[in-house]
Amino acid sequence: MRSWIHHNDVNGQREQLIDWNQINWKKAKKLINSLRKRIFRARKLGQWKQLRRLQKLMNKSYANLLLAIRQITQTNRGKSTPGIDQQIVNTPSTRVEFVQKWQQETAFPTKRVYIPKANGKQRPLGIPTIKDRVHQAIVKNSLEPEWEAMFEPNSYGFRPGRSCQDAIAQCFLNLKQGRDTWVLDADIKGFFDNISHQSVMELIDSHPSRNQIKQWLEAGYMEKGQHHPTFTGTPQGGVISPLLANIGLHGLEEVVKSIKLPRDKWNNRPKLGIIRYADDFIVTAKDKETLESTKYLIKEWLQERGLELSEEKTRIVHIEKGFNFLGFNLRQYDGKLLIKPQKEKVLQFCKEIGKTIKGCATWTQENLIAKLNPILRGFANYYKGVVSKETFNYINYRVWKYLWKWAKRRHPMKSKTWIKNKYFPKYKGQEWKFMCTKLDLKRQEKEVILYDIAKTPIVRHIKVKGSHSPYDPELHEYWENRRIKEGKVVWAKGSKYE
Repeated sequence: MRSWIHHNDVNGQREQLIDWNQINWKKAKKLINSLRKRIFRARKLGQWKQLRRLQKLMNKSYANLLLAIRQITQTNRGKSTPGIDQQIVNTPSTRVEFVQKWQQETAFPTKRVYIPKANGKQRPLGIPTIKDRVHQAIVKNSLEPEWEAMFEPNSYGFRPGRSCQDAIAQCFLNLKQGRDTWVLDADIKGFFDNISHQSVMELIDSHPSRNQIKQWLEAGYMEKGQHHPTFTGTPQGGVISPLLANIGLHGLEEVVKSIKLPRDKWNNRPKLGIIRYADDFIVTAKDKETLESTKYLIKEWLQERGLELSEEKTRIVHIEKGFNFLGFNLRQYDGKLLIKPQKEKVLQFCKEIGKTIKGCATWTQENLIAKLNPILRGFANYYKGVVSKETFNYINYRVWKYLWKWAKRRHPMKSKTWIKNKYFPKYKGQEWKFMCTKLDLKRQEKEVILYDIAKTPIVRHIKVKGSHSPYDPELHEYWENRRIKEGKVVWAKGSKYE
């Protein structure tokens, strides 16, 4: 029998929880989703007392605690990465123990680690302890719905129900008409390291966990046994950091759109367009001079938040020369706007695929296919909504070359015909299909086939509407229909993605 969960049954549930696998997750999610929507509605209606009461309820909710622990220790990719206390919670029994001993404590410093960037440099990450990550996930559930009711419509990064594809679709809408032909391609210098704590805290205002958030921001980090205080920035690696980043940049769209431009000869006042994905953003306009003055005003606005534009990376370009944004290249060819995968990202992807295949020299064909398929599908799903057919064909060719070399290296004494027949047989009328067979649980033969990225259908992405949020209780039907449509495209049984 599954454990019954209620927001207020904290002490009783702690005593009752014995088996982690008996928790009714469906019930827990339903409770938290309902509470998120109530918080959203209270903020939308300006019901301040109700808003703070509901946020306190969310912070104390037992269902929220259980879901936060599940997210951090079970479903997140970083579940096995400890903080400075070296604690890992990775079994059902340790999760139950974690619940029973749960209490909110002073924030610990993060553990500083570095990951490589595409340009060869290193990106610093701050890894909080498991306890701080769980606590951040709890607080995020009370803070995010409030801000979802306020966030600007053209902010797309790290928000529920929004994606890079939505941002790119908005770029297309802004630029396809030909009204805006100039683009300010902006880059904020060291955003996560430099955002002012004061500016974020002023915006958070009287949230019940305000002091706790301040502690996380000021906890500092440990590197080589030394503690380093943090007076600015929010650690990349924290659960709540992307939300705080969005809060810190809230208002940028309003500033850009409030700029008064001179009227044209038809007495119309031109409008500026802005699309932001976290700290990456572009501004579109009909002429270069407008963007020069806009850039100056943006620099002033950012300066108040401890931020500045990178002069080396920020540029103003004409759409005919094109620009890169979120891994896509947007450029006008003979008056027609085309969006394609960014060339550098494609070459980097091919290089990584080659490294992966080379590193699997002793793997079975079945295991290699299992390794490659999610990588190829992930790339295809990211770019399937733009002009990608030529790119997919190119990647398919490069993958074939890598696999042919892999197969030849395994059998240096065999003929090319033998290798072709063993690893690249004919399948359903198609030549050169990298595949093999395996026995399933019923001891029946089943084909294991490499995902053919060249056959990925191009499907236009339907952009999220305006300021729509999945936390808005009045838009349940909209989000349900959107989820069903997206599910049919990606997951439908027998579809081209299977």
